[in-house]
Amino acid sequence: MPLRAGIVGLPNVGKSTLFNAVSNSAKAQASNYRFCTIEPNIGLVNVPDERLQKLAALVKPDKIVPTQIEIVDIAGLVRGASKGEGLGNKFLANIREVDAIIHVVRCFEDENVLRDEGPIDPVSDKEIIETELQLKDLDSVDRKISRAEKMLKTSDQKTKAEYEVLLQCKKQLEQGKNIRGLGLSKDDKSAIADLMLLTDKPVLYVANVDEPSMHTGNQFSQKLIDAVKEEKLPVGHAGAQVIIMTNAIEAQIAEFDNAEDRQMFMEEYKMTEPALDRLIHSAYKLLDLLTYFTAGVQEVRAWTIEHGWKAPQAASVIHTDFEKGFIKAEVISYNDFLHYGSEAACRENGRLRIEGKEYMVNDGDVMHFRFNV
Repeated sequence: MPLRAGIVGLPNVGKSTLFNAVSNSAKAQASNYRFCTIEPNIGLVNVPDERLQKLAALVKPDKIVPTQIEIVDIAGLVRGASKGEGLGNKFLANIREVDAIIHVVRCFEDENVLRDEGPIDPVSDKEIIETELQLKDLDSVDRKISRAEKMLKTSDQKTKAEYEVLLQCKKQLEQGKNIRGLGLSKDDKSAIADLMLLTDKPVLYVANVDEPSMHTGNQFSQKLIDAVKEEKLPVGHAGAQVIIMTNAIEAQIAEFDNAEDRQMFMEEYKMTEPALDRLIHSAYKLLDLLTYFTAGVQEVRAWTIEHGWKAPQAASVIHTDFEKGFIKAEVISYNDFLHYGSEAACRENGRLRIEGKEYMVNDGDVMHFRFNV
């Protein structure tokens, strides 16, 4: 199942317009009124990867299959969502089910686009969303603390350790800070895993700017960048990332079926690539994912795994039997495959390696698994 990224933000900031642009399997309704999106729209998004095309040019397969991320367009949150305002409980539950958050923030002025929060203020808008997520998390943490306190006298060390982690989370949330900023260890995270806390999810910010600001940004996007640069990300990157884009332009680019027409349109706007490609790559990196490939005459295919996975785990995304009966993996680095031009040539030149169960897969590995069930 593809990993899921949820698009969130206040009403009328460009969430559904962004979804329309990134999704190649569904079109969300984008309208200028609150709660236009009630049920979440879901679409599968291909992860752009030029390596896939280059491998295919060498192998000449029957088909090419890119890896994908599932994008979920979640309805606009409003102040008070954590208490049920604006169908808030339903929307927050939708966010709980995603692996990462794409937070769209309005960074443009347009009197024709409705806005309930007064003058344009991207930092305040960001904080409104964060506060609602924090309040919802605090409610979840408080409930679990209450249950844990009843068991403390008779529980083991593990339960007591979990209780300490919950107290840390409570303190963090009461200070108006996100759980992901705590830098919890893997063991500590297991204590709160069942809560699926909203503010523990990694976040990528999209500054939705007007057309004149699409290349350089503007005063609003700069305020957002300044506000998030100290945020910590779960995978250890310094500061959160802000992607500057004009969602309406990206949606128009996505409408072109013909590659030449799309290229001409982008040239008019002096674009070398859609900003969407940067967004998708950034979301992929945010989730600490990497790609390996399988390459044969039937198909050249990209597969998504998490950083640090070993060969049997990587094999399981093809089929669980591959992991259960794993014997070995034949591995060629992407650069070697490109240099020598084929699996046979890599084998002849000693560039095909035989790896066992402890092999940690690298980004770009071209792999073939041997297994026996």
